[in-house]
This record gives sequence, structure tokens and C-alpha cells, in this order.
Amino acid sequence: MRNETSIKSSGTKTLGKRAAQLLTALYERGRPTFTLADVRDITGLNPGSARTLVHKARARGLITRLKAGRYNLVPYELGRATEFVADPYLIARDVVEGAPYFLSHATAFEIHRLTTRPNLEIFVSSPRRFRRQTIGGYRFHFVLVPAARFFGATSQWVTKEHCVAVSDLERSVIDGLRLPQYVGGITEVATGLWMRRAEFDVPRCLDYARRLGVAAVRSRLGFLLERYSLADDASLRSLRAEPASAYNRLDPTLPAEGARLSSWRLQLNVAPEELDAVRSG
Repeated sequence: MRNETSIKSSGTKTLGKRAAQLLTALYERGRPTFTLADVRDITGLNPGSARTLVHKARARGLITRLKAGRYNLVPYELGRATEFVADPYLIARDVVEGAPYFLSHATAFEIHRLTTRPNLEIFVSSPRRFRRQTIGGYRFHFVLVPAARFFGATSQWVTKEHCVAVSDLERSVIDGLRLPQYVGGITEVATGLWMRRAEFDVPRCLDYARRLGVAAVRSRLGFLLERYSLADDASLRSLRAEPASAYNRLDPTLPAEGARLSSWRLQLNVAPEELDAVRSG
């Protein structure tokens, strides 16, 4: 770590003592994004002086503004990159301010290479409620997950220095089956499942489906595992042990039409050809 009074990347970025103190502490704490409260905590300045320090640091190209009261550090090698925005996954990690969380749904699909679709929104699951917001040009969608259903997370390195929490491969699929609208529809779930079938842990996914306690998820999972021959008969029977009380649409984002499959209590509102095409994609 560079000395507080000598941190610089060029003549235009030579720091004063207070700014050096701030940036050094932020780097040491692994906080590429931060708030005015962080500035006050690190420097001991009052609110007005903290805002002045931030204003001067922005003018020097040391930090950029993400939204009112939230900023990110500009890496030294970028010079005066006044429009720099930190990795959106790191922004998500910092926005929850220490609350339990994991990146999920379409974002997790992207991280696990379950999809080739562009992802224009960052999905974050947490037992704590957060409002949807736009930061640094990214839209952040927060999914409220009860504490009893908050499981299946793993760590993922997104830079050389920073990692984030993300739903693991199996939890990502389960979340896609629970809320297909957040991943692009049931066909996207089927595509991801087929693409990563070699790494997919079927027993773990079955356990997650039971722990989630949603009949529609068990039905959709069983149907896809059976169609793609990814599970044995015993596993499929275990998913049928607690049948849904009513028929659910295979894809809840599509109209209620198509044949009904009694074995899984599903209305097959996705064309069979579309599901079969997954295996040749």
C-alpha cells in the first residue's frame, strides 16, 4: 500500500494529506465504492467539510459520483477518468452495506455462463428489503428472500482483489424456475441447465427445491430433468412426492394455454420444439 502523503499516479493526481488519508483507508478496506458517511468515519470531518473534500477529490479526477451521496474510486492508472464507474457487482456488494446478500437470477446466470443474453439489470437477493435504484448507469433490482430461504450462495472473484457473493449454479437454476421473468423465461433456464449439465449437481438441486418449498418449482425442475434425461427415476419420484394442488404454467410469463401434463401438474405453454432445440443450440 502506498504511503498516505505520497500516493499519486501523475502530477494531476498528487494528493493532499486529508485526501490521501481517505483514499488509503478506502483501498485498505476494499471499498471501491463509498458514501459520505464513510468519508466522515475515515477522516473525522463534519458533514460540510466531508462534502468539500469529496468535491475537491472529484475535481482532481480521484473519484466519480455514482448517485447522490455515493461515489467510487478511480484507479490510478486511468488518470482523470471522471466518468469511470466501478464494477457493478462490487457496487451491489457495497450498496447492501453489510446485509446478507447474493447476486442472483439473470446476474447469476451471466456469472455462471448459463446464458448468452445481454444482462441490463443487476439482480441482488437479500433478506433485507431494498428499493430498486439506478447507480452509475446500472439498474439494481433487489429480490426479497425470507431468511429461511436464504441459502445456496458461493463466493466469486470479480477482480484480482475483490470477490462477491453469488448464488451457486444449482441455486441459480432454482431461482430461475421460481421467477423465470427475472432470467428471460423458462427456455433460458432450460438452456442454462443443458449448457452446464456436466457440472450440475442434481442431488443438491433436489435438496434446494425441497427446502424452498414451492410446488411449482419442484414440478418445473422435475419436468426439465426428465425431458433432458438428467436425473434417475428415484430422483424424479422424490419430486413427485408432494404434488402441486393445482396446475401451474411451465412458464408463468406466457399465457395459460397448451396441453396439461398430469405427471408434473404443469400446463405446457412452451412449444416442445422450443424445448428440444435447447439440446442442439
